[in-house]
Amino acid sequence: MPLTLAEIARALSAELMGDGGLVIEGAAEPASAGPRQLAIALSPAWAEGLASGRAEAALLWDGADWQGLGLKGAIAAPRGRLAMARLSEVLGGGSGLPEGIHPTAIVEEGAEIGPGAGIGPFAVIGQGAKIGAGARLGPHVSVAPGAEVGAETVLHAGCRIGARVRIGARCLFHPGVVIGADGFSFTTAEPNHLELSRKTGGDAPPPVLTDPRWHKIHSLGGVEIGDEVEIGANATVDAGTIRPTRIGPGCKIDNLCQVGHNVTLGAHVLLSAQAGVAGSTRVGDRTVIGGKAGVADNLTIGADVVLGGGSVVLSNVPAGRVMLGYPAMPLTRHLESYKALRRLPRLIARLGRGGA
Repeated sequence: MPLTLAEIARALSAELMGDGGLVIEGAAEPASAGPRQLAIALSPAWAEGLASGRAEAALLWDGADWQGLGLKGAIAAPRGRLAMARLSEVLGGGSGLPEGIHPTAIVEEGAEIGPGAGIGPFAVIGQGAKIGAGARLGPHVSVAPGAEVGAETVLHAGCRIGARVRIGARCLFHPGVVIGADGFSFTTAEPNHLELSRKTGGDAPPPVLTDPRWHKIHSLGGVEIGDEVEIGANATVDAGTIRPTRIGPGCKIDNLCQVGHNVTLGAHVLLSAQAGVAGSTRVGDRTVIGGKAGVADNLTIGADVVLGGGSVVLSNVPAGRVMLGYPAMPLTRHLESYKALRRLPRLIARLGRGGA
């Protein structure tokens, strides 16, 4: 639905400049923006695009000369990415999933569907499951018997919610998310080479096992997810073995991430794409784990830690530390090591010339 520039400014709690009555139907990059689109120009680098485009209004960097840029109206954005977050909610909020139960959906006996909820085509709601008020479940979503989905939570197409899973309110799960699958937990009847290597350092020969089969340890603990958690496409959170795996309120988990069994993520933790946290590790509040970073099992990562992309964490990390590399080490130390590594070819060449 079209909005005026003034309405958008109010929604963003931002300063309006110029004609607030301009009608806005969407957003675009400056060079391609039309007269009824809001050009997004959050730094001076976009000024040239504004000159070549047809935008009459823009979301501008702090201190920009909107009149000098030839605009009829503008909104100031001192913190551009925050303004973008609010703007994207104003222009594109909502799940697009309707209220009501689709005729092809299966809602088993004893399931509770809250008022205003929507259950999409071919969704399956198990016996005794609870779907909160205003929740939206897309096509082919499955919710296991006894699982709970909180109010206004959105589960997009193909999400799989397992047994003993409780999901909080106002969560958003993208297509293909799997919550509550069994953790990767197996053992052998006798001590195996992996177990023994922790004591021997791998120097002892592998034992001969009379029963080499891996015996599965089933996951009985389920998953507990707090309010306002977002989980990206095809990400997975495994069920705990005895106690639940826990995802704290406000966590944001990107596509293709893996959270292992018994893991505890604190509040507002961020996991970027392909990051993985192994079983029984605890991650403190507001920690950020970069893309493809991995955290080993049974560790404690403090609050406000930053793990750079591709890092591999093999030991506990104190609160507030910024880590990078494999094995992960404090950022400044990693940079020193990297610089030293780059110098090695020159040093070796000098040694080969007799140190000349």
